[in-house]
Amino acid sequence: MPPLRFLLTFTTMVSVLHYYIGSRLLNSVAWADWVLWAGWIFLVISTVLQPVAFLARGLRNHALRDTTSWVAMTLMGVFSSLLVLTLIRDIFLLVVAGMDASRFFQANFFTLEKNTALLAITGALVISVIGFFNARRLARVIKIKVPLRNLPATLNGFRIVQISDIHVGPTIKKGYLSRIVNRVNTLNADLIAITGDLVDGRVSELSTHTQPLAELNARHGSFFVTGNHEYYSGALDWIQEIKRLGIQVLLNEHVQLTHDGATLVLAGVTDITAGGFYDHHQSDPHAAIAGAPLHVPKILLAHQPLSSKEAESAGFDLQLSGHTHGGQFWPWKYLVPLQQPYVAGLHRLKNLWVYVNRGTGYWGPPNRFGSPSEITCLTLVPAND
Repeated sequence: MPPLRFLLTFTTMVSVLHYYIGSRLLNSVAWADWVLWAGWIFLVISTVLQPVAFLARGLRNHALRDTTSWVAMTLMGVFSSLLVLTLIRDIFLLVVAGMDASRFFQANFFTLEKNTALLAITGALVISVIGFFNARRLARVIKIKVPLRNLPATLNGFRIVQISDIHVGPTIKKGYLSRIVNRVNTLNADLIAITGDLVDGRVSELSTHTQPLAELNARHGSFFVTGNHEYYSGALDWIQEIKRLGIQVLLNEHVQLTHDGATLVLAGVTDITAGGFYDHHQSDPHAAIAGAPLHVPKILLAHQPLSSKEAESAGFDLQLSGHTHGGQFWPWKYLVPLQQPYVAGLHRLKNLWVYVNRGTGYWGPPNRFGSPSEITCLTLVPAND
């Protein structure tokens, strides 16, 4: 359960922001009385449920816990879109007011305020509805070819299937994960990479819902690295549980895979924030590659793209990451570059390729608008240069 000070601060902030939305979209427009009442009732309910989204995990009744989480998380997405569109509307009205004051043109503010308020409300609902269906449907398969230098002939066509950021938890359960596993198993992977943020909750709460991972099937097996959300959820317990499911966990270490006579090094690091939870989990790409043979392809699994700079200096050829969700829903993907070097897709950092998976599930609001979930199928091919 979140600390009381956090909840008080969060609730106060959310209350102020909901009042801002109401004062700008409801009070500033001459709506019918029933519209005003309906609008304010919705905002009050949304205000109350925002902190409840963090508290629902503590409810003992599973049905009540899941229902509360569903409603609270969904409203969180609607609130987010309403807030952004209200801000955009106010900026637009401010610009128009400035142009009107400078007599660039004459504006009808009564009509403009009502139409833009209606547009903001409609836009938030459209984003939420479309985003909901995009979030709940099975992730699409993205196929990528990655050209590696000095790739042995027998590794040409080596296939890695990556899944990331599923976030099994309040609204993602066993059925959702089973569909992902079934799709992954149709891709004939040579290895499966799970790049963190698999869960949002304790082993005691979610072990039944992560059981489908035991059915993952690949020639060289499945491999996992921790994400930041594993550390919020009891990482040490989850590491043991994931091992029990038959998945190899890589904690600043590597394995050598022999594929038709050729060697490939697969390494994994703990999340870049892990050292703040356990001293012995400090993320270290150099330690992960220590003792690996020279002149063979080296692939790193690292939850956050932030690991890429150190991965490149350590001598890796390819890094597979997640964490960003590609922004998950508009407009947050435009803010991801403030914290991460890459948002989604394939990128080059000197001699290192970095692929960032948009996430195979979602976190928080069941909403994906403008950033679809994905299962990534990466095929190694020889570089032309």
